[in-house]
Amino acid sequence: MALIHTELCDTVGIKHPILQGGMGPYKTESLAIAVANAGALGIISCIGMAATLIPEAAPIDAQRLFGSDPPAVILQKSIETVTERTRTSGGVFGVNVPVAAEFILASKMFVEQTIESCRSNSDTERALRVVVTSAGNPKPWSVLKDEGFIWIHVVPSVYHAKKAESAGADVIVASGHEGGAHVSWDPVHSLVLIPAVAKSVKTPVVGAGGFCDGSTLAAALCMGATGIQMGTRFIATKESDFEPMWKQAILDREERQTLVGRGLFGPMRFLRNKRAEEIVEQTLSDLPNFYLGEPLDSNEEILRLEQTGFDDLLDRKENTALMFGGEVVGRIRDLPTTAELIEGIVSEASQVLNKAPKFVIDM
Repeated sequence: MALIHTELCDTVGIKHPILQGGMGPYKTESLAIAVANAGALGIISCIGMAATLIPEAAPIDAQRLFGSDPPAVILQKSIETVTERTRTSGGVFGVNVPVAAEFILASKMFVEQTIESCRSNSDTERALRVVVTSAGNPKPWSVLKDEGFIWIHVVPSVYHAKKAESAGADVIVASGHEGGAHVSWDPVHSLVLIPAVAKSVKTPVVGAGGFCDGSTLAAALCMGATGIQMGTRFIATKESDFEPMWKQAILDREERQTLVGRGLFGPMRFLRNKRAEEIVEQTLSDLPNFYLGEPLDSNEEILRLEQTGFDDLLDRKENTALMFGGEVVGRIRDLPTTAELIEGIVSEASQVLNKAPKFVIDM
């Protein structure tokens, strides 16, 4: 099999220039193991773990998902598990920490626990190389570099990319509006965002939002990115931690069957169903106040809709379950193993890029 090797591979220490997105409400532990063992970057997601600490920012019953351990212990055990199960392959993984203002106490706790896990275990120090921050101000998190981590920050615009570069991020993920879960209010999609960010910063750029196969990996490289990050596509794999109902919903949806509505700390893209429609309806009722700069009074209603949506997810009620997903659902029709997916993406991208010179005519 042909390989695609970019600067991202050297920076992170991975075989393939592919990152797994951090996706709640699950800790994505099994997925992180599978992705890392397949030669890409696996990611443990922290956001769901914080539910017992700040339920207003992560409105899900954490005990049903993770048991009774406190959030820091949940993360510690997850790091230990991924370390152990990637030892043979030498796989590399990271931790995703949202750093929105509403999440900041949990953010600090998770970063401290990640640092401590690496300090106390040499195998973890070898394998846990990356911390990904998202959904907030990057400036306070340059401490991660001092601890020896490769620091990746996710951005939705050129403005935010320049801020991340100024703060010292090692890699910038430019995340287009078509992506699932957290998105920007401004609908700037990947085809515009990624080349704009790549031309605006010297820091290596990774494309996110709409990537699922070899042709889109090839497109990202042609737009100036050094690799891709995938979320929705990785949900629909055999090893992912997500409910079978959620995986099937992705396979069943077309590209128009997602909706963007207000979440607790920013807009989010959901798979379309009754619950998503209710959240969008509430979002639209808030818009006059939003644009006038006045306080939004419906936090409690949004919280209720998200809480009941997550409860229904765990109870496997498909039409009222809260499920995230990007527009790329319209291009996902199979449920491969993670290794099969990654190998197929790299093989297809190699074929696409090998054909590209045929279109160039010297004059």
